[in-house]
Amino acid sequence: MKKCVFLLAIIMLFSLFGCTENIVSESQSEIFEEEPLLEEETEHEEETMPEGAAEKQEEEPERKAETKTYVRSLTNGLSVRSGPGTKYDKTGTLDAGDMAAYCGTEGEWHRTFYRGRVAYVSAKYSGLTEMTVADERTESVIALGEKYLGTPYVYGATRLHDGQGRLLKNFTDTEFDCSSYMQYIFYYGADVVLRETTRTQVTQGIAVQKDELQRGDLIFMTNSSRKNLTGVERIGHVALYLGDNYILHTASDHAVIEKMTAARWNNYVTARRMI
Repeated sequence: MKKCVFLLAIIMLFSLFGCTENIVSESQSEIFEEEPLLEEETEHEEETMPEGAAEKQEEEPERKAETKTYVRSLTNGLSVRSGPGTKYDKTGTLDAGDMAAYCGTEGEWHRTFYRGRVAYVSAKYSGLTEMTVADERTESVIALGEKYLGTPYVYGATRLHDGQGRLLKNFTDTEFDCSSYMQYIFYYGADVVLRETTRTQVTQGIAVQKDELQRGDLIFMTNSSRKNLTGVERIGHVALYLGDNYILHTASDHAVIEKMTAARWNNYVTARRMI
């Protein structure tokens, strides 16, 4: 019940500021008509299709993939502000290539979410880009993660739950490390219970080959202190794959959407599909 209320609040918050308008849903465009009831069955001659008619029928046009719009920074140190103007407080920064959810444009400022609140970046120093979306549950996880971009990274941050779904008292959503971030957004975004650390999360879900990565898959990597270890002990970081070589994760500073660097690909160990 708490998760339902939480998700409803998030959906209402994103809808209020226009973020949900950037996802085009097929279900919204389809209209279903009830089939009329026949009063009585009547005998009729079986209709036949003339020869060659099937070949002449036009093929249905392919449906375009659904997409979501993002704001992408064009420069390092792009200021994220609490309002649409330089007079408003600076709440963080985006580096070149970093992205955030696009929620609309006000004058010369793009509206987004940062640290759980509505925020703005200069349209002069940022652009808009599209990404293909996945299924509804996966997008719910991603949308929740995007809300917390800019949230500080804290190693060993308190988990939302104990790995079995039992909520912990001292949890706060004002700080995350990589595995607590994934645990939080999968729990409230898709009702998926992830375990407590990267080395236990990597044993969950379904294994995915690197060349078959899809939006929403979790990528597990090693790091300098663990690369010479074996088995799950090699795992030192987790990130959510968004597509187009972009990941959503938190590491060393704050939660961010950024490109998967060559160094991180070199540290790649495996990937798992949780949804």
